[in-house]
Amino acid sequence: MARPERAVEHPDATPAETPPVDPSDAIRSAYRFHRTKRRLHDERKRAARYAGVRFAVTLALLVFVCVVLTLTVWAEIQRLFGL
Repeated sequence: MARPERAVEHPDATPAETPPVDPSDAIRSAYRFHRTKRRLHDERKRAARYAGVRFAVTLALLVFVCVVLTLTVWAEIQRLFGL
């Protein structure tokens, strides 16, 4: 099995300098990012809760309409055929 080649350091190579970072701007940006992330999470949670409520209301309304329609049809059948 071959051995990895030994890394050769060049004496004239300069190490890469890290760019200067403004910590106040970085911290402010991080706070803004996490606030936005938290706000979006809360909005998705609220939207999911409202979707459940909308579904329940729509289902109740449809059941009510079906019951009213069924009773109306039954009353008309009784009136027509004299049951």
